[in-house]
Order: sequence, then structure tokens, then C-alpha cells
Amino acid sequence: MSTFLAAFVVLLLFFVLMSIGYIIKRKAVAGSCGGLGALGIEKACDCEEPCDNRKAKMAAEEAARKERLTQNRIL
Repeated sequence: MSTFLAAFVVLLLFFVLMSIGYIIKRKAVAGSCGGLGALGIEKACDCEEPCDNRKAKMAAEEAARKERLTQNRIL
């Protein structure tokens, strides 16, 4: 029983500390693994066509990729 109580107290302490951090910084807890992008999945929705922001990001990524290819070309 004491192990359960100790684990509960530690977990409660972490929740309190994270809450205080949120109140002070006004920034939500964020993941660091990259989400779906880390798995190679480009879109998280079933949209036929991406939104304007996504189109601009994809165009910029493609332009940067082409630039890297021309800079690193051997021949």
C-alpha cells in the first residue's frame, strides 16, 4: 500500500509542477518526437488538396531540395 501511495504522490507532484509551468509560461506541453512527420506521413487528414499554407511549405521544401541537388551535383 505504501508503494501505491508513494507512486500516487510522485505522479501528483509532477502534475502540479507541470501546471505551475503552464501557468507561468502560458505554453502548452509539446512533444519532441515529430508526430506523424517522423513516420513519413505527410498529411493527417483526408483532404483531396492541401491548404494554402501547406502548399507554400511544400513548394519551399521542393525548391530547397532542388537547390541542394544543383549544389551537390557531381557532373
